[in-house]
Amino acid sequence: MRVKLADVCERGSSNLKQADIPGKSGDYPVYGASGYIGNVDFYQQKKPYVAVVKDGAGIGRAMLLPAESSVIGTMQYLLPKSVVLPEYLFYVVKHMHLEKYFSGATIPHIYFRDYQNEEFTLDDLNKQHEVVTTLRKVESVIENRQQQLQKLDELVKARFVEMFGDPVANDMGWDTLPLENVCKAIVDCPHSTPSYTNEDTGFMCIRTSIVKKNKILWDDIEYISEDEFAKRIQRKKPEVGDIVYTREGAILGIAAIIDRDCNVALGQRSMLLSPDIDKCTSEFLCVAMNSDSFLDNALKGISGSASPHINVGDIKAFRMIMPPIELQNQFADFVHQVTKSKVAVRRALDEAQLLFDSLMQQYFG
Repeated sequence: MRVKLADVCERGSSNLKQADIPGKSGDYPVYGASGYIGNVDFYQQKKPYVAVVKDGAGIGRAMLLPAESSVIGTMQYLLPKSVVLPEYLFYVVKHMHLEKYFSGATIPHIYFRDYQNEEFTLDDLNKQHEVVTTLRKVESVIENRQQQLQKLDELVKARFVEMFGDPVANDMGWDTLPLENVCKAIVDCPHSTPSYTNEDTGFMCIRTSIVKKNKILWDDIEYISEDEFAKRIQRKKPEVGDIVYTREGAILGIAAIIDRDCNVALGQRSMLLSPDIDKCTSEFLCVAMNSDSFLDNALKGISGSASPHINVGDIKAFRMIMPPIELQNQFADFVHQVTKSKVAVRRALDEAQLLFDSLMQQYFG
């Protein structure tokens, strides 16, 4: 039968502050927007329940929390009535896409009164058990695929260290060269905000938010006009094998290779490096630039003082270890093989996610 959310749960709130959490002492866990944050010697809820982040980072995220636990004030909690299993209620709320109820320009927030009348299908308790069991199994497959991808990324990093050591400490004693000597070009992005459009113009633009370590999230790419594109590639048109490097802002010091032939330009707060393949491979340089030691030193620049951004001039002058190109090519071949495995895992992950979304719609839509 169809019911409203308010029919199957009671809403509660907490005045507990994160500053009130002493640490790991106490027998009962406390949760916040990012998950577990510490222990206390009391608990707010005796039975399992669902918590929703009501403001700040992670707003709208639903969590299934254990019995004898508490939440801080950035959370609101939903106490399931006897007609609904806590796990079932969790999946119901997760399916509701609460982002449509966010309000507030500076600090977004969400109130239970906004979504309490959301309707969903409530099955009997036996059917709820079946639904929860099925969804758990599919989520387990999704988590396993995500872990596989993470381990493949770690494998590439481990192989790099095995072959070349730390790119800054240079514990293997490689020759070093300024990056401008091993790149055909190192250019800054245009210092202007592009005018984005939802229309697929055939001309793409890379925001720093879609630049992840060693990969670009092409599915989240945005588009610009042909005229805007022409303006943004005057210094250099990004090509396959070029490296995008984020140089300021919340996403700082992340390198990714442009791995497809397309019309794409840089957005703001990034730079572009075009390795000379006779001296340096894209795969070697990208992984090296994603190391923690490289970022720490790049932020200091030539002056040696900490900075909230990375200067293009400092990157040009940065002396990078430069092993023989034959070794770099061996590493590049290894990366390509791992990438093939990642493509297969991502395909399986996408299929599992599609199944999960379909089941959620079938059960609660």
